[in-house]
Amino acid sequence: MATSVLIVEDSASIALGYAAQLQSAGHKVDVSETLSDARNALARDPFDVVLLDLQLPDGDGLELLRGDAPANQPAPSFVIVTADGSLSRAIDAMRLGAYDFLVKPIAGERLLTTVRNAAERGKRLRKVKPAAPKAAQNGFHGFIGRSPAMQDVYNTIASVADSKATVFVTGESGTGKELAAEALHAASSRRDGPFIAINCGAIPENLLESELFGHIKGAFTGAVENRIGAAKAADGGTLFLDEICEMELKLQVKLLRFLQTATIQRVGSSKVEPVDVRIVCATNRDPAAEVASGRFREDLFYRLNVIPLELPPLRQRGQDVQLIAEHFMTRFGKEEGRELTGLSEASRAALYQSSWPGNVRELQNTVRRAVVMGSGPALHFDPLRSEGAPAVAMEQPATIDRQPAPAPSMTDPGEPAPAHDIWAGMTLEQVERGAIEAAIARCEGNVVKAAKQLDVSPSTIYRKLDKWKLPAF
Repeated sequence: MATSVLIVEDSASIALGYAAQLQSAGHKVDVSETLSDARNALARDPFDVVLLDLQLPDGDGLELLRGDAPANQPAPSFVIVTADGSLSRAIDAMRLGAYDFLVKPIAGERLLTTVRNAAERGKRLRKVKPAAPKAAQNGFHGFIGRSPAMQDVYNTIASVADSKATVFVTGESGTGKELAAEALHAASSRRDGPFIAINCGAIPENLLESELFGHIKGAFTGAVENRIGAAKAADGGTLFLDEICEMELKLQVKLLRFLQTATIQRVGSSKVEPVDVRIVCATNRDPAAEVASGRFREDLFYRLNVIPLELPPLRQRGQDVQLIAEHFMTRFGKEEGRELTGLSEASRAALYQSSWPGNVRELQNTVRRAVVMGSGPALHFDPLRSEGAPAVAMEQPATIDRQPAPAPSMTDPGEPAPAHDIWAGMTLEQVERGAIEAAIARCEGNVVKAAKQLDVSPSTIYRKLDKWKLPAF
């Protein structure tokens, strides 16, 4: 069945150009030159896609998005057409529910790809519409909590899940930014497609482009086979770019082009491939500060920050902290074969006394350790202390009680080892682990300070510790 497209454009030559390209691809096309004509057309006929110019003779194109769809017609997918100078208004349209926006002049292939993807999105929406979150629910797609702050998060995720608008998730380390990306995917009509996550801070600069966009065999030393890359692997689904502010400026340019054209070009290849993905990105830095310092491109930031989603720290979530602790207690109790009746009175009090600088991740590790190390029917823990370590102030970041593993030495233990012998016999992963553990020990267990010394983000260290099955507190 042909896709029906309504072109709302007051320039006859531009409208005819769009119409010719769409009709040659087999689409059914109608044209409206004014806001009034567009309203009448939408009330009269069902359209799969509306190609909407914002500057119309009798009003603002955004009024079509603000108004209610005709009761007898399914809502179409809106694609905004804008000039460079009105990008901010295009972003406003995305926040009102538009599927995507195109910047004039529009390449023919980009126009056809966007219209096709918008039509497919509309068909998926009409088949299954995800349920909106309830105001008093205790959780949402993996999240646990019913605080007002989290209800706002749930409502935002539910309202934008089916848009193609890029979501920029911010929040402190350990607040659940990847979980937010997974929730956006699960709540969307793309839920049956792939969800691909990539940590931009954990992959060396010279490999990140290949990880994102793929490469062909022989493109560089070590490219022994073709690789499709994360963007192509996520085709039809969601691509999550974690620690986006860690990306090098050179690759930021290529990411911007990918977002603007919806196409990729593998390293070593001249072939351009269309890709239909929804982008969600995250950082625990202040992206505006990164832009101001010149470490992050301003145009890329505005292209990514269409839907901002800020996750609250655990200290601002009230009784959620107890709900989450009880959830982890039940989960880890089952894993360890312990029958637990609940949290001890002292533990419940400690939950609200700590500021939980490591957020949910710190709470999770604290509860896990208490389950493993404790005994008796009630679970007891002290989030401010670890075995053999003094108590730390509430405002201090999450700490770990661990000494670095000694590096093997080829020399007499009473003499300093030569620099070239210090890591002899160790793999690269062992060297990395030793460096991380040594930095944490130097900082007396302070993960955030250790991350600053190593010039990486705290979440990178947390991921490494999780990979090595080491407690991060």
